[in-house]
Amino acid sequence: MSEQAAPAGTARQQLEPAAADGLRAFAARTRANADHLAAVLEDIATNGLPAVEDCTPWEELREAHLARLAAQRPAVA
Repeated sequence: MSEQAAPAGTARQQLEPAAADGLRAFAARTRANADHLAAVLEDIATNGLPAVEDCTPWEELREAHLARLAAQRPAVA
């Protein structure tokens, strides 16, 4: 999308510098997450699935994630 030029005669609205910086940071995080996922998938394709004993049950992952979310958000009285 970023490689496509705007249609002729169409003015594009410029972002504030802080908004543009935030958008670039989000794009960098998204790209890093995609690269990490691709590396995991390539490892599975090359080496196969890990042994069940070496994996973390999804319930533990869910609880850890929920705990992180709860810590980020103050409790509502």
